[in-house]
Amino acid sequence: MTSDSLQQTLKQYFGYDSFRAGQREIIEAHLAGRDTLAIMPTGGGKSICFQLPALLKDGVTIVVSPLIALMQDQVTALKENGIGATFLNSTLSVREANLRSQAVLDGVIKLTYVAPERLFAQQFIEFLKIVNQKIGIAGFAIDEAHCVSEWGHDFRPEYRQLRQIRQLYPDVPVIGLTATATERVREDISQQLGMYQPYIHVASFNRTNLYYEVIPKQGTEQSYLNLLQQIKRMQGSGIVYCLSRKRVTEIAERLREDGIAAIPYHAGLSAKEREENQTRWIRDDVQVMVATIAFGMGINKPDVRFVIHYDLPRNIEGYYQESGRAGRDGEDSHCTLFLGYQDLETIKYLIAQKVDPHSNEPLEAEQRIAYQQLRQVVDYAEGVTCRRAILLRYFGENFHGNCRNCDNCLTPKPMEDWTVESQKFLSCVARTKERFGAGHIIDVLRGSRKEKVLQHQHDQLSTYGIGKDRSLDEWRQLSRSLLHQGYLTQTTDGYAILKLNDRSWEVMRGQRNVLLPIERDTEPATVVERETSESPVDVEILFKRLRLLRKNLADGQEVPPYVIFSNATLNQMAEQQPTTRKDFAKLSGVGAKKLEQYADDFIAIILEHHLQYPPAEPTASVNSRVKPESVTPKAKISKVSTQRETLAMYENGLDIDEIARDRGLKPATVWTHLTQLLESGYAINIDRLVSPERQNVIYEALEVIGGDSLRNLFDHLREEYTYDEIKVVRAIWQNENEPL
Repeated sequence: MTSDSLQQTLKQYFGYDSFRAGQREIIEAHLAGRDTLAIMPTGGGKSICFQLPALLKDGVTIVVSPLIALMQDQVTALKENGIGATFLNSTLSVREANLRSQAVLDGVIKLTYVAPERLFAQQFIEFLKIVNQKIGIAGFAIDEAHCVSEWGHDFRPEYRQLRQIRQLYPDVPVIGLTATATERVREDISQQLGMYQPYIHVASFNRTNLYYEVIPKQGTEQSYLNLLQQIKRMQGSGIVYCLSRKRVTEIAERLREDGIAAIPYHAGLSAKEREENQTRWIRDDVQVMVATIAFGMGINKPDVRFVIHYDLPRNIEGYYQESGRAGRDGEDSHCTLFLGYQDLETIKYLIAQKVDPHSNEPLEAEQRIAYQQLRQVVDYAEGVTCRRAILLRYFGENFHGNCRNCDNCLTPKPMEDWTVESQKFLSCVARTKERFGAGHIIDVLRGSRKEKVLQHQHDQLSTYGIGKDRSLDEWRQLSRSLLHQGYLTQTTDGYAILKLNDRSWEVMRGQRNVLLPIERDTEPATVVERETSESPVDVEILFKRLRLLRKNLADGQEVPPYVIFSNATLNQMAEQQPTTRKDFAKLSGVGAKKLEQYADDFIAIILEHHLQYPPAEPTASVNSRVKPESVTPKAKISKVSTQRETLAMYENGLDIDEIARDRGLKPATVWTHLTQLLESGYAINIDRLVSPERQNVIYEALEVIGGDSLRNLFDHLREEYTYDEIKVVRAIWQNENEPL
């Protein structure tokens, strides 16, 4: 087969002018009769690797596919391209199955899709013998080949039977294809399929167009509101994955009630309902598919703009494949994972139910593997280093540096030097002979008297108890970070044993430093501590104002204040006092999203602060005030000046509605202006906004439950006071009760 004929076939049937990376080599190996294993990310063009050879070889190619939806989708696409293809599965009547089988024997079908269960039914085995004698079997293609391996994320016992293919047809080449497989899974696939010296192609797993982020769950209602907000920000089609059928139904119904075109997909629906819903989503009749992981495998929709895991996925491979259904067209897409620890307990429960159907005994090996895979997901979700690097390292691909397309890289945590602690940790791994997991190493470092520590006499080691000065969570964070940064490796046999590598020894020899991103977000220093520091008074005052703004924004979104900005970022903001977006973007912890969302609000407070505390000397540094034309237009025009214009009109006797009408604003915006001025320390008589009697009631509520949560205050006041009333009274109360 010449290069030109391959290119011609590609153009003729698939419409592409050139192959993607790796496709030609895979196709040529398969055409040469060689067993082949292709690991290519979602959207990488796996299907062509067996579909094109099928067109060029005599006989029919048998494609083993795990899902009816996948078969239907690919067969439909092939027929649209003028290629003879069919599927044989349980959805067909006896008459339809017979007609399709005859079409195969007549030689008009080049690809026949079957499920593994059907493949080894006695009747189908006899049918294949006739097919092989009459027209020949060109090859076997095992799609979603990771299902073969018990180490894969979607292991299916019936796939283990596929080894019989080689026994029945030893001379027919086999090609396995999947989007995700670690080295161990690749080895298992090759062995289980009985491949002989296979050609193995592993493409890069790096999907540069995907943005990864993790959002903590914050209670049922708030988590749903965060999900709703996330979807409303997105454009185009999306998928929301949930753990249970019940959750799928609930979320789909609530999204529809809130104006989002969403439909459910799970195994509890009839085959007809699933097919109809899938079709509506693929055709863009609806925007969002809310589904269990039963949905998506093999779906070829290229323009999925977002994938949201509302519940914790069970393993990294599954998460990578599911999230990878976004952005198959190469356009920027969003992958969000909600981290909820209740989901963790749910998955643990499901894992504990893994039992042998014959003996009802626990499948301990499978459970052990599943628990380790779950720990890896949690490590990814809790990780504070580049998320892309964590994912790629799982698949054996190294990625170093800032990917600039995940939450951890765009809003990095402050860094601390943890080289000494790392040396202690790695030394302890070495002294325990690299035979234990992170939990045991931490026990030794912290001087635990657990039976396992004493049994192995690890209380006699020089590293015993040398880590008592650090908390359990800090050591856990360090162990995760050492793995994520490549200073440690761990086994994948379900036991997660820590192993040293060359980088480990470089750290222990002092040839390499280890920097650890710090997750914790402590409260600002106390008044006394801050007053004894060298920070100028105006910086302290500004810090307070910035903190009040952060609190207000956080309350409005019902999230913890550190979600907006960490204290470290606020400290830097108060010290450097940026007045342009360009300078604001240079702050640690400010990424593109937060720059767009919050910069103008915080810059407005800084500019307002400069009216009271003018900078000493204008310079070209970040700390200086810059000439007016370089200030962000929105911040320059709409914040300080517009707030003061609102105040002037209010002090001239106009009420909220009159100010809004005269200025072309919404009344809510006028309330916001006055609230922000109060928070900045302006003395405003609010009696015309809130009567003294109502002020007193709100004051009493603030004294009882504090001012941390607007929602709590609103509920405490029995919904008889508006949020705007509560905000303005709370602003005065906070100024009176918080010292500088």
